[in-house]
Amino acid sequence: MDELIDEETAREASEPLRRALGERYLTYALSTIMHRALPDARDGLKPVHRRILYAMRELRLTSTGGFRKSAKISGDVMGNYHPHGDAAIYDAMARLAQDFNVRYPLVDGQGNFGNIDGDNPAASRYTEARLTPVAEAMLEGLAENAVDFRDNYDGTLTEPVVLPATFPNLLANGASGIAVGMATNIPPHNIAELVDACLHLIRAPDARDDTLLKYVPGPDFPTGGVIVESPEAIARAYRTGRGGFRLRARWQVEKLGRGQWQIVVTEIPYQVQKSKLIEKIADLIGQKKIPILADIRDESADDIRVVLEPKSKNVDADVLMNMLFRLSDLETRFSLNMNVLIDGVTPKVCSLKEVLRAFLDFRREVLQRRARHRLGKIDHRLEVLEGFLIAFLNLDRVIDIIRYDDEPKAALMREDWSRAHPRATSEADYMSPPPGEGELTEMQVDAILNMRLRSLRRLEELELVRERDELMRERADLEDLLESEARQWQRIGDDLREVKRKFGRDWPGGARRTTFAEAGEVEEVPLEAMIEREPITVVMSRMGWIRAMSGHIDLDRELKFKDGDGPGWIFHAETTDRLLLFGGNGRFYTLSAASLPGGRGMGEPVRLMVDLPNEAGVVDLFIHKPGRKLLVASTAGDGFIVAEDDVLAQTRSGKQVLNLRAPARARACKPVEGDHVAVVGENRKVLIFPLSELNEMARGKGVRLQKYKDGGLSDVTTFTLADGLCWHDPAGRRRCEKDLTEWLGKRAGAGRMAPRGFPRDNRFT
Repeated sequence: MDELIDEETAREASEPLRRALGERYLTYALSTIMHRALPDARDGLKPVHRRILYAMRELRLTSTGGFRKSAKISGDVMGNYHPHGDAAIYDAMARLAQDFNVRYPLVDGQGNFGNIDGDNPAASRYTEARLTPVAEAMLEGLAENAVDFRDNYDGTLTEPVVLPATFPNLLANGASGIAVGMATNIPPHNIAELVDACLHLIRAPDARDDTLLKYVPGPDFPTGGVIVESPEAIARAYRTGRGGFRLRARWQVEKLGRGQWQIVVTEIPYQVQKSKLIEKIADLIGQKKIPILADIRDESADDIRVVLEPKSKNVDADVLMNMLFRLSDLETRFSLNMNVLIDGVTPKVCSLKEVLRAFLDFRREVLQRRARHRLGKIDHRLEVLEGFLIAFLNLDRVIDIIRYDDEPKAALMREDWSRAHPRATSEADYMSPPPGEGELTEMQVDAILNMRLRSLRRLEELELVRERDELMRERADLEDLLESEARQWQRIGDDLREVKRKFGRDWPGGARRTTFAEAGEVEEVPLEAMIEREPITVVMSRMGWIRAMSGHIDLDRELKFKDGDGPGWIFHAETTDRLLLFGGNGRFYTLSAASLPGGRGMGEPVRLMVDLPNEAGVVDLFIHKPGRKLLVASTAGDGFIVAEDDVLAQTRSGKQVLNLRAPARARACKPVEGDHVAVVGENRKVLIFPLSELNEMARGKGVRLQKYKDGGLSDVTTFTLADGLCWHDPAGRRRCEKDLTEWLGKRAGAGRMAPRGFPRDNRFT
């Protein structure tokens, strides 16, 4: 009973803990989503970027003014609005100033703000910054109650919830971030194209996403490049809010004369560090993975200029670039995930149309708020002007009250100004009806008492009438604007056209940088297409030192080897060949003949090229012939047939084909030719059986070839029974045995003693 009570108590105690953990983790997740990782669909900014721009505005760092130290800016942002590390704030501000990261920089940096090579910006005490004209367009209307303000983190100041944003910055500059359970990744676009799409959406609110692609064909990255994604994939990505874009570097062939040429890369994919890109390609050259590429040089200054030098003028430039696209970051894929905060609250994966619609609806709200704010200012000014006009029409009485009354303010407010005064008759043509019942308001009286004497001129009086009439006309226009939805959209369209005029194609950097091209999938280029075909002689010693000598030399020629070493394998090949090495561990390794070391020295250990363990020896080395079949066997007498195409390895770790159980080792690898198999054991017994009794496998232990009481398998071969079995006798003479009836049997038999004259080393060849 006590145990049941304890279990029930534990269950009641754990339930609130589980609920508390869930609530707190949910709070953390929402905080990360809303206040750190995801941008707002209205201004396209995260809180840290929004606070940086607002703090710079408060410091009056206009685009035409002076610069201020970045340390001062990041300090103000941290102290007033963003209570996080100043290093994180400075990193965010520096990124807004990098024209290779941001399509339309929002911060104008002076000093070292990093570069496309991946170098970090200088410390904040060494750099200076101010706003750009684009950033000022983002802030336009803050002083006109265009958006809501909220208290900062300690309640001493206020900050905007969102910036007015006169253009769709979310798409113009893009965004990226990782939240809890969700992420966002939006590429930058061209402002002029976005404005055209917005104008079309104003004209046709029900426009389809595919129609908008006529105006926004795709991203416009700050580093340029060429988008090679298919139009169908682009349309699907913008329609669903998820997808990707294949982006390639821009390159051209530069003629050098005498038939020589080189490739010059002038634009690299977005967010690729040039230094790491060059380092990667140089590493590929060192590993001889791109044999047709001789060298890479960085000749960049202000513009990118990366020179690729081919190994021969006969190399195909397209083949070379396709190899680089496949193996390096000269081609990347930018993933699209338009996960944004709608109205700053709800995360949602949006289509292109939904993002533009959210921006336009926000612009309409901003327009209405600014119009109402202006109406309030006009009403306030009109009230002041009415008081001024009354004072001008009754100037003598006003002067008497101010001069002789002990409390002129109260007296002016008590006076009934609706009575006819001497000047009222002559000025009745522009005198407006007095407020209330002929009394001045407190605000009007304060304005009159604060009026300067020089303002009592006749000219000022006429100017007040003119100002009043203009304000009345403006007020009527604003009232019409607020009452007419059509006029509101017309005004929004006019504002967008002004943005396009300022930051469009004629603005420095406003023209589209990224272009489009058609390209299929980059397939692996055959080695034969990359390498110039040349004859070589492959030499590998018994201890595994391998080299490639130029030309087809005499195979009986005496060669030099290291002390204690000697010849192992020597055969003619070509630079386009691939070599297969079969190890004693049952693994096949693939070598490129073109990547072998030269033959001037002793070569290099083959174990530096492939991951062949020290305890595993080399069983065989030969040229790969597509379509051929191989017979592999172990010392235990097990083996099978495998297709040679299936043993090719893509990595230096090789490919396991023959499974072994210690102490067995791989013993033989022979091409399959003929219709019978001949096996000889260490006991010198020979067994011959039909090839059809062996199975073809891709990997495994195989089946028993020959049975042994002691020892194991020495050698195996295949041949045509009608032609007989041949070998070289101890004197080096070739001998063939036609009558093999004595040794014919079933697979896995013991066999009979080898024929007279069979080699003492138990080898068929």
